[in-house]
Amino acid sequence: MKGTEHFKRTIQAFLEQRAAEDELFAVSYRNPAKNIDDCITFILNYVHKSGCNGFSDDEIFGQVLHFYDQADIEVGKPIDCKVVINRHVELTEEEKAEARQQAIKRAEDEAYAKIKQQRERAAAKRTATNQQVQPSLFDF
Repeated sequence: MKGTEHFKRTIQAFLEQRAAEDELFAVSYRNPAKNIDDCITFILNYVHKSGCNGFSDDEIFGQVLHFYDQADIEVGKPIDCKVVINRHVELTEEEKAEARQQAIKRAEDEAYAKIKQQRERAAAKRTATNQQVQPSLFDF
């Protein structure tokens, strides 16, 4: 399963909130036989079988509840895909700091690669210029 992490966090946040509000669901949610990765795989298989590309939040969350409420449910095969959602998930300060550090690192790596590429081009140009044979007076 390769749903996006944003999708996974959104589902996880929904589950946590629902378990806090509904004691009966909390029992199903804490079932050791169920986990978030299988839930995501179940949802992706549901979406794939439907042939549709867009779903309402309520429909997806309904499938999440269905997955946790059913004792014996077929999860399906993992699906390699990218999930796009239109919900905003608040990041913790730690997640923001980590994302900031990753962005800085990525920018540094890109700048370093660009400088390295320019130096390699300049070195190749100098080598090509130096390899040109200049005629000497004795060649005439």
